[in-house]
Amino acid sequence: MNRPDADPGKVAVLMGGASAEREISLMSGQGVLQALRSQGVDAHAFDPAERELSELKRDGFARCFITLHGRFGEDGTVQGALELLGIPYTGSGVMASSIAIDKVMTKRLWRADGLPTPGWYQVDSAAATEQAFTELGSPMIVKPAREGSTIGLTKVTALAQCQAAYALAAQHDSEVLCEQFISGDEVTIAVLGSGAAAHALPLIRIVAADGNYDYQNKYFTDTTQYLVPAGLPAGEEEQIQELVLKAYRSLGCRGWARTDVMIDQQTRQAYLLEINTSPGMTGHSLVPMSAKAAGISYPALCLQVLELATLDYADIAVRGVP
Repeated sequence: MNRPDADPGKVAVLMGGASAEREISLMSGQGVLQALRSQGVDAHAFDPAERELSELKRDGFARCFITLHGRFGEDGTVQGALELLGIPYTGSGVMASSIAIDKVMTKRLWRADGLPTPGWYQVDSAAATEQAFTELGSPMIVKPAREGSTIGLTKVTALAQCQAAYALAAQHDSEVLCEQFISGDEVTIAVLGSGAAAHALPLIRIVAADGNYDYQNKYFTDTTQYLVPAGLPAGEEEQIQELVLKAYRSLGCRGWARTDVMIDQQTRQAYLLEINTSPGMTGHSLVPMSAKAAGISYPALCLQVLELATLDYADIAVRGVP
């Protein structure tokens, strides 16, 4: 049994929440909860959609393992509340979380740091989506700027599809992103640790049925192939791992995250798509799969992430907190 280095005290596994990814969050949370309990951790489920966060302080929780996905959990809001409560939590802090959930802001920072990401436009109408299509070409990806799990995403191949694609994305977010489609290998890379100690885990290459890695294929089917080792040309995996570490540090991420990357099939140039600061931990999730390839079991992974729980302002006493 892998015991934590020090007793983490009473741990709340935050799961569920109010985002469009609630169903997946509950699946992730239950997995983490059982894994922590199997390692002797005093862990308890806590759903912010059903309980006030102030109860965390009242009930004596010493740490929070965040398995919330999407808004109100992965976007800096819960992180900010936990900062005020003075309860260390897993994953990135307030600023990095709020930036990473916003794909447009993420791409702006990456581009400013000279990191490769597909061309894009932020749009606010179907007409603007059509204009983006004429600029970016076919295919084009249209998606909400602040959602995950491919929710509200459309691959557009004709101008006539733009209106419906915009309408679908706008159902989920007032900010809509039109992104150049990169044809080639799709890979995902997990990072564990913070600062100079952060390190990338083995790449996973994703081969989805009909090339469609959608919500259903991500979580509820067994037809998608996950290849690890990824089988990339010599030296390419190491180059992409280094790129992802730069992307992780560019946003100020800590603890853990997972980054999605496309590799152009012609040039073999890797392009950063997005970063997930509260990765999935379901039976189909990719961080546990990558960790396993590195010799880290699911329970051991959960313990490692939990041990990295901290606060942005850990060295500053917050006054007035009950």
